[in-house]
Amino acid sequence: MERRLLQRGLTSNRADDNAQVVKKRFQTYQEVTQPVIAYFTEKMKERLVILNGDRSQDEVYNDLKISFAPFARSDLERFNRQLTLETPGYQNLVVDNEILESNGVDGRYSCTLKESNQVAVLGASGYTGAELTRILLNHPHAQLEVLTAERSAGQEFKSIFPQFAFRKNLPKLTRVDDSYSHIENCDVAFCCLPHGTTQEIIAKLAKSNVKIVDLSADFRLRDTAEYEQWYGKPHAAPELQKDAVYGLCEWNREKIKASRLVANPGCYPTAAQLPLIPLLRSKLISPEDIIIDAKSGTTGAGRAPKEAFLFCEVTDGIHAYGVGQHRHSPEIEQGLTDALANGDKVTVNFTPHLMPMSRGILETIYVKIGSGVTVDDLKHTLQERYADEPFVTVLDGGSLPQTRHVRGSNHCFINVVKDRIPGRAVIVSAIDNLVKGASGQAVQNMNILFGYHETTGLMQAPMFP
Repeated sequence: MERRLLQRGLTSNRADDNAQVVKKRFQTYQEVTQPVIAYFTEKMKERLVILNGDRSQDEVYNDLKISFAPFARSDLERFNRQLTLETPGYQNLVVDNEILESNGVDGRYSCTLKESNQVAVLGASGYTGAELTRILLNHPHAQLEVLTAERSAGQEFKSIFPQFAFRKNLPKLTRVDDSYSHIENCDVAFCCLPHGTTQEIIAKLAKSNVKIVDLSADFRLRDTAEYEQWYGKPHAAPELQKDAVYGLCEWNREKIKASRLVANPGCYPTAAQLPLIPLLRSKLISPEDIIIDAKSGTTGAGRAPKEAFLFCEVTDGIHAYGVGQHRHSPEIEQGLTDALANGDKVTVNFTPHLMPMSRGILETIYVKIGSGVTVDDLKHTLQERYADEPFVTVLDGGSLPQTRHVRGSNHCFINVVKDRIPGRAVIVSAIDNLVKGASGQAVQNMNILFGYHETTGLMQAPMFP
């Protein structure tokens, strides 16, 4: 059977000729994936199939490896995964042998695809580390090279999290102190370590070229004195704090792009700031008397065994904690003060509650609206600001966000309704604390850092039921 590209009439039975076409069309590996996806999606509108005739895939791969270095089989497999995962409506694309296009498409290949980044996950044995690993395994530009866990060093990752037993090639868990040389050779390191431990580790990596996404609170607060006040110990790397960029992706993209150290936002602050920042910036709500009633699943407390989080302690009940003194309060206030942008400090009434569920955050936020402002104005502002944001959705009508509807996803659902008290409105915001509130947003930050499309590896739909 003659090998041919259906729908375009491009035929050839000579592998060398086809390899030359590939070489001409794509001069480097950095010029391939995104523009091809865009071209196929916008112009082809049909399934692309490459037929190989009687030749095996191995033979064709060998031809391409000889004629088109540095392509290798693993490179093409990653490229095929990229097409399968990211091209809407092309779930059965077959691009195993050659990437062929007819004449007349010059200039379409201007976007870039960087080779897979080598990734380190520090603190991989916790819930955020496991969630990060789950997401990165589906990311076409991420290659897991280092997984650390102090108490589980030397063990296979699947022995800690059996759901990963199907992956045979994950690196063994190691101690951070034994892994610095490997971490320094990575492109990006995600730090999923307890608060107060990340600063010293990042300071040791300061002279390397590895980029950092820190999921702890160690670099979120710009004022190191405020950090000491809330976390009970002096900041161990104050010289690095000035270089840290707060990674609320929807509001800080340009700074994130230029940074090397990203402070990934906390879960509660993410769910609070996404609806409140645009309303404060637009001066539609008062910065005074903002009340945030927040509820979270137990994974927000981490995986370390604690009596307060045993099944019998949590199930069949709900309780408030950290009342008037939760450490996410200054982080929320820092972001809202920046949004107000008039020098006045915003202070909020923030109370979190623990729910008998594994994951999810729901925040009910009570605000005063400005004179002459309606709830419709608030909703229109949110809809307009987030219209082009892939991970923030303002719900239609009176539909209210629910944690079950964002579970396992990087989405934030928001709505705003009129309070029965005149001059007040109620905002409801829901996220998955482990994804948009932690690991998913961390990968979103990585995508921004390395110039990938922001949704790469993150388009999983919410898991319900």
